[in-house]
Formats: sequence, structure tokens, C-alpha cells
Amino acid sequence: MASKGKILIVDDNEDILFALNLLLKPLVDDLRVTTRPDQILRFYDMIQPDVVLMDMNFRRDAISGEEGFEWLRRILQHDPQAVVVMMTAYSDADKAVRALKSGATDFVTKPFDNSHMLATLFAGVKLGQERKRNRQLEQKVEAVTAPSGSDAAPVMIGESPVMKRVMTTIAQVAPTDANILILGENGTGKDVAARMICHMSARKDRPFVSIDLGSVPEHLFESELFGYEKGAFTDAHRAKAGRMETASGGTLFLDEIGNLPPSLQAKLLAALERREISRLGATTQTRIDIRLISATNADLHRRVDEGTFRQDLLYRINTIELTIPPLRERGDDIMLLAEHFARVYARKYNKEVGGIGRDARQKLLTHQWPGNVRELMHSVERAVLMSQGRSLSASDFTLAPPPMRRHEPAATLNLERLEQEAIERAMRITGGNMSQAAELLGITRYALYRKLK
Repeated sequence: MASKGKILIVDDNEDILFALNLLLKPLVDDLRVTTRPDQILRFYDMIQPDVVLMDMNFRRDAISGEEGFEWLRRILQHDPQAVVVMMTAYSDADKAVRALKSGATDFVTKPFDNSHMLATLFAGVKLGQERKRNRQLEQKVEAVTAPSGSDAAPVMIGESPVMKRVMTTIAQVAPTDANILILGENGTGKDVAARMICHMSARKDRPFVSIDLGSVPEHLFESELFGYEKGAFTDAHRAKAGRMETASGGTLFLDEIGNLPPSLQAKLLAALERREISRLGATTQTRIDIRLISATNADLHRRVDEGTFRQDLLYRINTIELTIPPLRERGDDIMLLAEHFARVYARKYNKEVGGIGRDARQKLLTHQWPGNVRELMHSVERAVLMSQGRSLSASDFTLAPPPMRRHEPAATLNLERLEQEAIERAMRITGGNMSQAAELLGITRYALYRKLK
């Protein structure tokens, strides 16, 4: 086996411990022995043994085994997955059955046969290692997030020039292991881009572990990223792998990395450079192999200038920098997305929605979309629910008014400047098509020519 195993032996007979130490020391990775049962849990936490070999009697002349049963109960209470082999010189069938019913894995007698002892202990080592692997897999299942609703590949919808450039970049960098920083406003689809990169990489069949640093309380950042050992803090009732350890072999997506406090920026940088982490409360390092994708809506370069984000960490996470444009700059992608969401929600709510009407189209294309694709998705969902016809009309959409610019109070709004901005935006959205721009603005083509002049 790759790991020869770790064994903890507890017996008040020093001659037995000496003999077992000679027998097992060359065959295992770690062997600890003690004559004191009150040291069992301390040693258990220290080496995390694959199997515990424990005598049933610790008081001189005691033959009942009750003390052994009590310590068996305490070990299994400490770790329900523990593998414990019981050992006594006073063997009888009832005691063996009781030990197994109480949670022991096996039962051996003294004096023991070396070959039988080795077979029993290494069967226990194999079982203990298997239970540890299963526990790690369970933790990975808890942490790994898959695309919502299906196993289909994540897709970014868009045919605008800016989005074609984004998707070309994704196709170029996805097969590499380069660290990627995705920038963009809230709701632009940074998480979808991250999943696309993972899906197109060599790690696509391995864990994709995501953590939204914007939703994690600051005092939990470290334990979420690096994990913790049992007893590392008050509520640490059992050891737990952090997101970086869980993602090993796959991809780690740190969303809203701009929220990472300075104290943890140094620890994250060290983990990325050394490719190893240490759980809270641990005395050893754990090797990791991750492909890091980060995302933020913050201007990290400005934060570096301000001294709130480490420049060396920025260099480490942005080998490739990818910017997702806001929806208002994506032209007819607005309608591609709106029609896609309309089909999705029509199926979901069993509504007969055949399309989006002309008045609704104009309303959608002229809206600023401060919430980007996420806002559009929710707006279409609400419209599908509220619609009474086969086509979505402008009245089906309730769109939030554009936010007031702080430096531009209502009393000083300039009508001519607003009109100019509207025309420029319509021309940008339609790629300079005069007829479509005029339709968006609700004026004639001749009126648009005149205003442009």
C-alpha cells in the first residue's frame, strides 16, 4: 500500500509494548505506544492512527474488561469512524461478542501469534484508511458546487464583438494551468466564465470548489480556506478540510477575492507559492495541487496603490486577466439573453410565451442594466410570470429607474446632454445601424439624421 499505516497501541504491560514495537516498527509509517489509557485521546489527535490496538484490562488483576469497554466508548465518541482492535489475555466468547457489538472492529487474545497479529492489524489499517478516504470524499461533496439544475456544460451567450473576444480568450487559456483573475461588475457572469474555464480544462472531471468571500464572515475566512483540526477552536468538534485542500487536484474559484482581509492575503500568497497549507490547529503541512480562478468587481490595481491589497498576491493570481463587459455594452446580446431566459422560464412555469414584443424590445435595449445579466434574468422571469399573452410586452417588465449620479443632482440635469448620451448609446448598441438606432430611440430615421447633424 502507498501508506504503510499509523498504529496506536495501549497496554499497561511494558513487555507486550516492547514486543509489539519490535514487531511493527519496521512495517509502519508511525507507531505510538503508551501504558496510560488517559493518554489515548491525546495520542489519537496527534497522529490520527488508522487503527488502535487496546488492551481491555488496565488495573492489576482485573479480568472483567470493563475499563477497556469504557475507553472503547470514549474513543468512538471522540471519532465514530475509529478502527479499534481489542486485546485481552482472558478470552471468552461473550466478551468477544460484546466488544464487537460495542463498536470494536476485531478481537485478539494474549499470548498472540505474530502472523495473526500482523494480519489483524493491517486489515484494520486498510479499513481505517478507507474510512478516511470516504470522509474526505464526503467533505468534497459538501464543498463542490456543480452547475445548477443539470450536468450540461456552462455556456456564455453572446455574439457582440466584446463577448467574442472574451470567449476567444477563455478558449486559449482554459487548457493551461495558469491562474486567472476575472474582473467585471456584479451580475456580469464571472462565475459562469469560471465554470467554462474549468469545463474546458484538463481538470474538468475533478473538483470545482467555489467560495464566495463576499458572503463569509471575516472571522471564518481562515477556517473556510485552510480547514481546521478537531479542537482548534470551541466549535471544532471534528476535523474538517478547507476549500483549498478539498479542491486539490481540481479548480478553486475564489469569488469576490477583493474582500480578503490583509491578514489573510499573506497566508493565501504563501499557500500558493509553497503549494501547501496548514489547517488551523495542525502541526503539519498538507500538499495541494490547485488551479486558481479568482473574481472580483473591485479595482485591485487601485487597491494596490492604496495599500489595501498586496501587489505580490495580485501578481500571483492574475497570470491572465479577463474582463467581462457590463450588459449595457453588449448591444443585441441583451435580446439574445432575454429570449433565452424567456424560453427557460416559459418551460419552468408552463407558460405559452412565444417571444418578446417590439415595445418590450425597445424598453429592454434602452435600459441601463446596473445589475447586468442577473438583473435581466430576474426581470424576464417576473415578466413571464406576469404575462397574460403569448408575447411579452413592455408592460410585463418592471424595470428599476437608473441610479442618480451623486455628482449630478436632478436640478442640474441637462436635457441636451441626456439626449446626446441616448443617441450615442443607441448608435453603439446597433453598431451604427441608423434604422435600428432610430427605432430604439422612438424617432424617425430623418429625425435621427437631423439630431446627429
